[in-house]
Amino acid sequence: MPESVLTTRSAPPVAALADGPTALGSWGLAIVAALRSRGVDAEALLAQVGLSLEALADPNRRHAIDVTTRLWRRSVEATADPAFGIEVARQTTFPTFHALGFSLATSGTLLEGLERVVRFFAIVTDAADIRLEMESQQVRLSAHLRRGAEPADEAVDAFVAATVRLCRTLRGRAFNPLRVELRRKAPEDPAPFLRYFRVPVEFGAPLDALTFDRADAEARLLTGNPEIARANDAVAADHLARLQKTRLAPRVRQAIVDQLPQGEPDPADVARRLGVSLRSMQRKLADEGLSFLSLLDDTRATLARGYLDEGRYSVSEITYLLGFAGVSAFSRAFKRWTGMSPSAYRDRAGA
Repeated sequence: MPESVLTTRSAPPVAALADGPTALGSWGLAIVAALRSRGVDAEALLAQVGLSLEALADPNRRHAIDVTTRLWRRSVEATADPAFGIEVARQTTFPTFHALGFSLATSGTLLEGLERVVRFFAIVTDAADIRLEMESQQVRLSAHLRRGAEPADEAVDAFVAATVRLCRTLRGRAFNPLRVELRRKAPEDPAPFLRYFRVPVEFGAPLDALTFDRADAEARLLTGNPEIARANDAVAADHLARLQKTRLAPRVRQAIVDQLPQGEPDPADVARRLGVSLRSMQRKLADEGLSFLSLLDDTRATLARGYLDEGRYSVSEITYLLGFAGVSAFSRAFKRWTGMSPSAYRDRAGA
């Protein structure tokens, strides 16, 4: 990171490592509204991907990313609109994002709101980790996809555009970010993106990110209400905790994280720590489409990239933190995960 970066904030490890990518069902309602605005039979399209309005209307219902990705792709085909994600963003409101939306709406500043996005983003989806980097004059909000997560380009477009929409709701319609970065390839016609964001858009970027003026982000909001914001934070935290308890995989992941500095975790030891038998743990993980070894590998890969991005640890220190027997073993694993060595990855990231 550049030397001017003062702070980088990201969600706690449990949220960042939550398993089985899913998304909040209310996103689907925004898609339905956008489809209807284009004259598309939304109910018929939902049926094609195995969804229904009733399922989307449940505020606590979540859907697998592969299902929502099919919905996005069918929607783009039906509307013939490569910028359909922008239209979906126009249909979003604060309630679209569950308790996170209400906390954002009552934040004292945009910066406080962005910090809440980082803290509670797993409510929206656990397919990515959101990070907030603060420089002396700028604030950058970036999305880091989990290994194996493949959301539709339009889903990312919608999230980035919806973030700007909510910021404009709080600060006024004239508000703009300083810069927009999108990993997706440049569309044949970028005009809808430029009209919406009203600032330069970098396509084919390393990350999906928004950069804001720090003074703008720290300006007080007339809608801020600390008491209501704290109450909504409590609701969001409780909801996130319940999400994480409904499945075994996040608990196994956290146990793996806790034990890695002592060496490669033994599955039997992890099962005992969680109060279940090894056979029961393996069966429940299989029911969630996972295995202990896949969780161990994915957890190490996610943490390795995070440690290298932070730039605080040497490769030998990361080797220890991830429970590898030696640097060569870690380097081989990292090259399998990313196609490059740890040092090459760090150099590319500018750490």
